[in-house]
Amino acid sequence: MLRPERMSRVSVTGSKRVMGEVIETVHDLHLLHVTDYGDDWEGFEPGNPREGADEVAEKLVTVRALESILDVTEGDAGPGAQIVTDDALDEQLETIREEVNEADDRRSDLRNELRSVEDRIDTMEPFVELGIDLDLLRDYATLTVQVGEGDAESVREALDEIDLGAYEVFASGGVVAVAARADPEELQDALVSATFSAIEVPEGEGDPEEYLSELRHRKQQLEAKLSTVEEDVEDLRLDYGGFLLAAEETLTIQVDKLEAPLAFATTANAFIAEGWIPSERYAEFEAALRDAVGDHVEVSELERASYDEHGHVHDHEDLAGGEGHGAEAGERSAAESPTPDAEEGSDEEVAADGGTVTMGGENPPVIMDNPGAVKPFEALTEIINRPKYTEFDPSVILFLTFPAFFGFMIGDVGYGLLYVLLGAWLVSSFESDIVRSLGGVGLWAGGFTVLFGFLYGEIFGLHLVTTYLWEGLVGLHGAPMHKGLQPADVAYAQTWLIVSLLAGMVHLFVGYVFDFAKTIRHGLVDAVTESGSWILMMGGLWAFVFSTVAAGMKPRFLFTVFGGEGLDVPGASEPTEAVEVAYELGFTGLPEIVGWLGLAAFAVGLVLLALGDLIEVVEFLNVLVNVLSYTRLAAVLLAKAGMAFVVNLLFFGVYVTGEGSHATWHFGLGGMPEVGTMVHGHEVTEVMFGGLMHSGIGGLLVGLLVLVVGHLIVLGLGVTSAGLQAVRLEYVEFFGKFFDGGGTAYLPFGQQREYTAE
Repeated sequence: MLRPERMSRVSVTGSKRVMGEVIETVHDLHLLHVTDYGDDWEGFEPGNPREGADEVAEKLVTVRALESILDVTEGDAGPGAQIVTDDALDEQLETIREEVNEADDRRSDLRNELRSVEDRIDTMEPFVELGIDLDLLRDYATLTVQVGEGDAESVREALDEIDLGAYEVFASGGVVAVAARADPEELQDALVSATFSAIEVPEGEGDPEEYLSELRHRKQQLEAKLSTVEEDVEDLRLDYGGFLLAAEETLTIQVDKLEAPLAFATTANAFIAEGWIPSERYAEFEAALRDAVGDHVEVSELERASYDEHGHVHDHEDLAGGEGHGAEAGERSAAESPTPDAEEGSDEEVAADGGTVTMGGENPPVIMDNPGAVKPFEALTEIINRPKYTEFDPSVILFLTFPAFFGFMIGDVGYGLLYVLLGAWLVSSFESDIVRSLGGVGLWAGGFTVLFGFLYGEIFGLHLVTTYLWEGLVGLHGAPMHKGLQPADVAYAQTWLIVSLLAGMVHLFVGYVFDFAKTIRHGLVDAVTESGSWILMMGGLWAFVFSTVAAGMKPRFLFTVFGGEGLDVPGASEPTEAVEVAYELGFTGLPEIVGWLGLAAFAVGLVLLALGDLIEVVEFLNVLVNVLSYTRLAAVLLAKAGMAFVVNLLFFGVYVTGEGSHATWHFGLGGMPEVGTMVHGHEVTEVMFGGLMHSGIGGLLVGLLVLVVGHLIVLGLGVTSAGLQAVRLEYVEFFGKFFDGGGTAYLPFGQQREYTAE
């Protein structure tokens, strides 16, 4: 789980006479992640596309263009797979192209004309407002007319300031026309200082309102014609969408096969193809090629990549057939096969026995190897980046921690069930792998939210689970855990702060251990100085924090919260079993000797860090800050509980029993008692809020709106706050300790058929 699938570099060598059959077989296997030949072997050159590749590629471009015009989607595939023959591609595709292009041309012409008419309508509207015939606004021999939007009084003032001669201003609704005995340039200069924006007088004669009416009528005609053409295009999509999807798939497969030799190393008579496959599938791969072409091809397993920093073996493994490349399998023996020469200093991999030179030294592609339950969390990992082949895959740690963090912070049966339903909808309703993976994450996060909701005894912020399950059915005095929102439960809030710190230390410790295991391949000294130093510093510092050294300077609850103080369940006549266990634990702080040893360990770690990389010493306080960052778990827990409490308070109302630090809040689900009355053996000391549901029919209606909208807001903020905070702890705090990313995705040659059958 923590490592990707083991990969093997393989070589396929054979005569060009069987290259087509080899390509067909490899394509159908869908196993080989092909390595491109870099044109650096003496006597070899990259292969050329097979005959017909250009023609097929041109057809593929045509099909994709038609799909774009028709807006074809996966939903247009229709039932069942199609068989697309070469004759259909030649004949039917040409017919479809003509029909679609004709409809698209008509649609484009109508859209262009409609756009032109709409522009003319916009231009005409100011002249309708002005109310002057269009032919009266232009074409004078001795008179210049300017029309624009502006302020008539400002225009008059600007014209009066200069000796322009006779002029007249016409204005209506912010549209101004100026007629003056002046040159056009002279009038334009005069209007520069005025509030005036010129408008070109459009072509046309007579009343502009009649002209505008004609334009609007023309617009309606064009819209009707365009609607008809759009319906024709829609009919074409329904008629041909399935065929186009099948044709695209068929042509894509053909192009892949015909252009495959571009990645091969070739001579006049032979070819060599290299790539990566899962090691456990090598026997299947070799057997399939043997069955297809017999002895006309040589299949070699060159190496099995280890998980070192380069992704390659340190010591050559004795792999069958991995002694060299055969240039013309079946025609010349392996002993006579040319072995490409690698230039000294190149990055090409040479086996320890000197017998194998590969096409390139790139890292193997990565297949993340996790069980089904963990698969959705691979998407969360890949949001940051795919892990390198040499790195640990943190998806399983995400699976173990992210839902727990999320569920702990929300902790409500009602919200959890809604998250589960949302996740199930995403999984069942979408084809996208990333969306389905996020749905799977939602299922797990919702499930843990339900689990913690039962432990907290809450459903939509109400303690009904506590009343009917833990008290009614089980017989306890309350739920096993409390969120710590009420005054009487403040010790629980302090407890969750400590639990958050402990969870952070464990989480970060795993990250540092991963980094230690990765770095130790460089040597034990590097691992100790680069990773072991941080482990010593974090463990030592927090041993000091939880010790009784300088206890007076530390928060008192560090030493009392696990001793049972303040943990009495409200309403209980005696401590519950859980509280008795807490008293027995009696944690009052680590002994002073542990604290001093912790400080010593911190100092040793700091020295080791300085020896490894002096510049990193400036970040030594990260062991404090990173762990403190996990207190956001407790903070979001209290914040979300507080928001749900406020929503329920507004609708149901809240009354209080007890006083001060022993006060307990109760929702008025069955009515709002008065101060001084006894409820379940406790005197009501205060009514915090009467509740909208107890305020008449108007208050009830408003309250229902507040209740529904309020809980929906809390539900949404659960994703944006609890979800994002949990993700932040994973990505920033945990991943930052060991994870680089940048792995190559495994993209095997071949395509799985969805719309076609062979």
